[in-house]
Amino acid sequence: MSTLNDGNGDNTQMDNDQLLERVHALETAQATQAATTAGMEATQGAIQAGNMATTTAMTTGTMTTMAAGSLGLIAGLFLGMAARR
Repeated sequence: MSTLNDGNGDNTQMDNDQLLERVHALETAQATQAATTAGMEATQGAIQAGNMATTTAMTTGTMTTMAAGSLGLIAGLFLGMAARR
């Protein structure tokens, strides 16, 4: 038998099996917390990678549209000048 303080100032007698069950429950809780933290970090990494991919695609699309618009403007100016003559 072991003496355990239950937090209320009372000492409780516990046998080794009960202590082992409590230790096992604490180990399980810590393992769960560690797995949750690892999952959270993996999710955060995936979110950041997705944000970077989205930003890259958006920037590429914007630049491509601007380049096409510029080329269209220049071609239109030359066609307009050629048609005017």
